[in-house]
Amino acid sequence: MIKCIIFDCDGTLVDSEYLCNLGLEIKLRDYGVESSAIELMGRFRGGKLATILEVIEAEHQIKLEEDFVSSYRALVDELFEKDLKPCEGVNAALTEIGLLKCVASGGPLEKVNKALSVSGLAEHFNGKIFSSYVVGSWKPDPGIFLHAAREMGFPPSECAVVEDSPVGVSAAKSAGMRPILYDSNNTYDQTVCPHTIKHMRELQNTIT
Repeated sequence: MIKCIIFDCDGTLVDSEYLCNLGLEIKLRDYGVESSAIELMGRFRGGKLATILEVIEAEHQIKLEEDFVSSYRALVDELFEKDLKPCEGVNAALTEIGLLKCVASGGPLEKVNKALSVSGLAEHFNGKIFSSYVVGSWKPDPGIFLHAAREMGFPPSECAVVEDSPVGVSAAKSAGMRPILYDSNNTYDQTVCPHTIKHMRELQNTIT
């Protein structure tokens, strides 16, 4: 029986994937790299930023400045303040579901807290926010989810993970948890995850 739900943040709770990749698109223009936010999102969804930047540097034979990440994060912060919204139906779903909930994200803790605050979702999690940057484990490694389950006081078998990427689904499977793929745009084949939802209103039935 599922007793705890672990949520990814970007693209699952908040509609931030485009904004994050738009920030990357804008910053990379300074280096002569013309990659659209949509293209970047399709290639790197759910990935670790450091790894993404290593790939881009190698592909385009460039060296990013030491302050690239900090200036990129600052730009994303501005974009969040201006345009970030919760994913459709998330607020209602979180209100409806009575189980304990937490967030386990590959993003920095400051970014996750900012996203939840701006989108009005922070109140649903009572400060139960876990970051790969604190734990030192990035998806598809299951460490971030296992840490979240321990902190919440549940064995993996009693946890469900809501994710928007195959990388996150893989991490949930490795952790021994029930993965639920939120795929609002029908991006992935059904074989990626047996529990797939197109809208957050479907979440309640998927965890019972």
